[in-house]
Amino acid sequence: MKAHTKETQSAISPNKAIELLKEGNARFVENKEVTRDLLAQVTATSTGQYPFATVLSCIDSRVSSEIIFDQGIGDIFSARVAGNFVNEDILGSMEFACKLAGTKVIVVLGHTACGAVKGACDDAKMGNLTALLSKIKPAVNAVKSPSEPSLRNSKNIDFVNEVAAKNVQLTIGNIRTLSPVLKEMEDSNAIQIVGAMYDINTGVVTFY
Repeated sequence: MKAHTKETQSAISPNKAIELLKEGNARFVENKEVTRDLLAQVTATSTGQYPFATVLSCIDSRVSSEIIFDQGIGDIFSARVAGNFVNEDILGSMEFACKLAGTKVIVVLGHTACGAVKGACDDAKMGNLTALLSKIKPAVNAVKSPSEPSLRNSKNIDFVNEVAAKNVQLTIGNIRTLSPVLKEMEDSNAIQIVGAMYDINTGVVTFY
């Protein structure tokens, strides 16, 4: 499979971009990944890049977007931070990716059993991690059930996964609120902003 060109990127709609990611994840789950000459893609992209998607995911070592979506060099922009939230720098990166580099979809990708989410659920404190986890606390507070304090911690994996999913939803809301550039692009159907969850047990990505 060859690297994307300006022409192939331009031909991809936001809906098609999502379909390409879904198809790639299906290949990954079925262990039928496309054969790629990655060094040839290095050469092909040396004079320019034309990715079709931007994925914001966690730094978790099990959740590499290029691998789980079966994509090659030059196919996607991958932004990663523990807990897959946005800040000014990540929003700026997304604006570059969509407005200037032409990607057609932003995917906010959470995952099950997320360590950052567990830390936020447990109100963990440690160095700079304390400030990072505070970005995820709104998702913890937004999940109202269970109300019993003894069940609202990392030992309750169902609660953790509910918070992870809520964190994806809140992050999407923050993108729309904090980036007029991306909101305008979404409103004009130039891009889509969507959420998804990766199951670390199965490899399956479920889109919202």
